[in-house]
Amino acid sequence: MHLKPILNTSLPQQFRQIRLELAREPDHPQGDSSVGYIVIAPLTPDGRIDHELWKDHREACRVTRLRPDENNDSGHLIRRPGGTWAFRYDDAARLPDEAGYHFADEHFVPGEYVSINEGGTMHTYCVKSIARL
Repeated sequence: MHLKPILNTSLPQQFRQIRLELAREPDHPQGDSSVGYIVIAPLTPDGRIDHELWKDHREACRVTRLRPDENNDSGHLIRRPGGTWAFRYDDAARLPDEAGYHFADEHFVPGEYVSINEGGTMHTYCVKSIARL
């Protein structure tokens, strides 16, 4: 799957660029700003993912997986049966889906923490920034 360019002016004003960075954990006692995600998604005024806008603009809801010394893998923010959110990577990445833990309840605002299941291991990320597109 090849990503088509997005014209930012064609998206509703609720769309944001969300930067997540790895929080402190045993292997990274200071966290790691080079391990993270860039997520493009619509947010409600209180910082939750806007499900209704997501439904109308699925192609624009994207994720880039950031890892040092690796290519940045790209994919989409998807909603699974039952209402859970996940990152689904394009075929070239050959990565399994990565599920957000309670993303439907999370407030994506700077300083908050979110968890992502990566290959069966849960990791915590800090919301570092939210920017308008």
